[in-house]
Amino acid sequence: MSLGDIEVSVHVHREAALVFSYFTDWPRQGEWMMGTRVESRRTGALGMGRGEGAEIAGFTGVGPLGFWDTMTITSWVEGHRVDVLHTGKIVRGTGSMIVEPIDSHTCRFIWTEQLELPLGWFGRFGFAVLKPLFVAAVRASLKKFARTAEAL
Repeated sequence: MSLGDIEVSVHVHREAALVFSYFTDWPRQGEWMMGTRVESRRTGALGMGRGEGAEIAGFTGVGPLGFWDTMTITSWVEGHRVDVLHTGKIVRGTGSMIVEPIDSHTCRFIWTEQLELPLGWFGRFGFAVLKPLFVAAVRASLKKFARTAEAL
C-alpha cells in the first residue's frame, strides 16, 4: 500500500441491494459524507450518473470554499461495485465502492482510494500529515452511512 492508498470499511445491518442502491444515489451522499455534496453530470450505460461512462462530481468543502472532485465511472457491477477515475484538477487517481454480502441482512461497505499525490515531495509530505484526518473523516462518514442505511 502506498501513501496515497486508503481503505475504510463498515458493516451495515441491511441487505446488500439496499446498501448499493443507497450509496449510488449520488445526490444523497451529502446526507452521510462529511463536507461533500455530489451530483450526476453525464448519463452512463444505465442512466444519469449510473453505469460505465457516467460522470459524477463531488464538491468538498464548507460553503463556497472547497473544490470539485470530478469522476468518471469506469466499472459498474450492479449490486456490488462501482469503480471511478478521479479526473479533477486536485484529486487524481482511482477509487472503488464495494458492497460485500455477509448474510441476507448484513453486508460490508468498503471505500477505497488510490490517490496520485501532486506537488512531488511537498504533496507527499502534506498528505502524510493530513492522511490520518482524511481517514478519520471517511471512517466517521461511513459510520453515519451505516446508521442512515439501517434506518431506511
